[in-house]
Amino acid sequence: MTFANTVLLPVDMQRAFDEPSWPLRWNDACDRNGQAVLSAWRSAGLPVIHVKHDSVTPGSTLTPGQPGNAFRPGFEPRDGEPVISKSVNSGFIGTDLDLRLRRLGIRTVVVFGISTDMCVSTTVRVGANLGYDMILVEDACDCFDLPDGAGGTIPARAIHQAHVATLGFEFAKIITTRELLAGLTSASPAAA
Repeated sequence: MTFANTVLLPVDMQRAFDEPSWPLRWNDACDRNGQAVLSAWRSAGLPVIHVKHDSVTPGSTLTPGQPGNAFRPGFEPRDGEPVISKSVNSGFIGTDLDLRLRRLGIRTVVVFGISTDMCVSTTVRVGANLGYDMILVEDACDCFDLPDGAGGTIPARAIHQAHVATLGFEFAKIITTRELLAGLTSASPAAA
């Protein structure tokens, strides 16, 4: 695996998703895996651009100034790591993300975050439609139980699996944290 012209894009790793107003999540390893990916990526000296949801919906836990808008512990941007502020599901819509990536000569975008079926999926799909090679670190993502429209609940894990399958079929290469870390370890400095 080569990482030349590749950027890491953590999506919406924010505190709001731990608040009781949000449905149950399933992936207890999301933060641990995401932090491992982010740490290894930084150690390799590769570029990181953070995507953050700044809601414009009144009362949202993701509204700027609300505690939930803050980054989750361990996902705070470091100096020199840009933050893309979005108010819709895709990190590309209404932002300068595409322009930034093109100026950096990026061809491949590695994505993880919350939630698999919403902002992560939409960002991956739009990125693929714009011509980027998208890679999803699926076990560093999480999503929520959702109502099924008939009075029941679709478990978050099932929603995650369905979206990962769809993304892998047409929009992205699907990998695990372990696979990404192994790739970073084996990549030569010249390849990175």
